[in-house]
Amino acid sequence: MGNTSSEVNALLGRGSEFEGKLTFEGTVRIDGKFAGEIFSDDTLIIGEGARVKAEINVSHVVIYGDVVGNIKASDSIELHEPARLKGNIMAPSLVVDQGVVFDGNCQMASDPEQLQRRKAAAAAAATDAGFEFEAAEVSPPLDVPVSEPVIV
Repeated sequence: MGNTSSEVNALLGRGSEFEGKLTFEGTVRIDGKFAGEIFSDDTLIIGEGARVKAEINVSHVVIYGDVVGNIKASDSIELHEPARLKGNIMAPSLVVDQGVVFDGNCQMASDPEQLQRRKAAAAAAATDAGFEFEAAEVSPPLDVPVSEPVIV
């Protein structure tokens, strides 16, 4: 999936702490502690040992560290061992390695309208094939906490 070896534009290194709002272009890597909000149309890498507590809205995110917060990615989310994520995610593409801990909900769409289009297309395909099919609503919504982690 994503190219994590591309040139990193900025780095929050181990031992560093930052609280606030981060917006950026290109690729940013966090190996320290971050709390707040992260926005970008590009790539965020959260390295092993990093601790991030944030609402994240980026194009592509690659996680090896600990994250608490909701993530919306317009392209993809990658969770690589030893990542731990507590929060809800929304993305059209998701990669989860064995050994990752994910405690939250996953919605495989970049926006609610795209999700509705996918449901309608699935219902139409099932009807064309001669099956009775009713598209169900996604439940629970992204802002509902989950109590049991999923260990893959």
